[in-house]
Amino acid sequence: RVQSVAVRLIVEREREIHAFQTEAAYRITAVFLVPDTDGKLVEMKAELARRSKTKEEAKAFLNACQGASFAIDDITTRPVKKTPPAPFTTSTLQQEAARKLGFTTKLTMLIAQQLYEGVEIHGKGTTGLITYIRTDSVRIADEAQKAALEYISDTYGKDYVPKKPNIYKGRKGAQDAHEAIRPADIRLTPQEAKASLNASQYKLYKLIYERFIASQMTEARLETTSVSFDANGCTYRATGTKVLFPGYTAIYTEGRDDSAEEEAAIPAVNAKDVFKAEKVEKEQKFSQPPARYTEASLVKLLEEKGIGRPSTYAPTISTIIERGYVRREKKQLVPTELGFVVTKIMKENFSDIVDIKFTADMESKLDLIKDGEEPWKEVIR
Repeated sequence: RVQSVAVRLIVEREREIHAFQTEAAYRITAVFLVPDTDGKLVEMKAELARRSKTKEEAKAFLNACQGASFAIDDITTRPVKKTPPAPFTTSTLQQEAARKLGFTTKLTMLIAQQLYEGVEIHGKGTTGLITYIRTDSVRIADEAQKAALEYISDTYGKDYVPKKPNIYKGRKGAQDAHEAIRPADIRLTPQEAKASLNASQYKLYKLIYERFIASQMTEARLETTSVSFDANGCTYRATGTKVLFPGYTAIYTEGRDDSAEEEAAIPAVNAKDVFKAEKVEKEQKFSQPPARYTEASLVKLLEEKGIGRPSTYAPTISTIIERGYVRREKKQLVPTELGFVVTKIMKENFSDIVDIKFTADMESKLDLIKDGEEPWKEVIR
């Protein structure tokens, strides 16, 4: 049920990529030198609010801006709060370890199992470093939360301790038998455990430890600023972000599937200030097809659609690769010819089995049977 649907999702994404029609557009950027608070000149980039579809139109915009004076006609500043991420579940651990450490889901589970079962720690003997690793709950024990808040207060100061402890809401249908994945003992920091762990164990333990501590800290407070410039009737915009209080980001920032750059802060400027552009340049940009799934983004999608359980993500991906339906290319999952053919045959002959909704419904029906709300014979029939 789960493997067939996983292959189907990868195959259908590949078909979308093949069918994608790319479109070109020109992005026009003006670069200014603006004095910062120390009087040093820093670069600030502003982008033309609209993109040009043709080379001729782009050239016309460029000519209109060469040597023009850019006057600031609007500055908008707004506060932004970033809430800390929840402690790890099996799927979010697999996703972050893939994004931040480059681990496959199989390797993540293998190392997590070692950390859970116990590692020989100098002076402590065999010690289990983390809680149970197959869980889709974000709940944590009260004593673990209390220990984390004391650690945060001692290490970072009271400003980093939230007024009310952070409570996270699990996704609908999550099984709550086990806690979230967290360090078994807050006092055993990654630095103290490092000498007893191999490189991969240390990296994963550090990731779990820092994510858990971050989940119990205050939110980050930021300020985003958007500046509009006008030059010969063309509107340019620059945006930037300034950190007012780091909160949980003092220890942890989440990995991303895309490669978007973090925006730098905007230097202090005032309405009606006028600047000459150091340079105005055009760059041809092409619209991008949808990205292939990585192990991280596939696990995220399977979880969102209610397909499979925490214990099935890693073996599912390993199996469809080992059986030759999918291959790993760099970090991306690419269907093979066999994957295309098998999916076509499955859709034609076993449409309910490769139906995404069937698998999710099956999962929820199994839950209803477990809770005694649905007779199993009816479901099986």
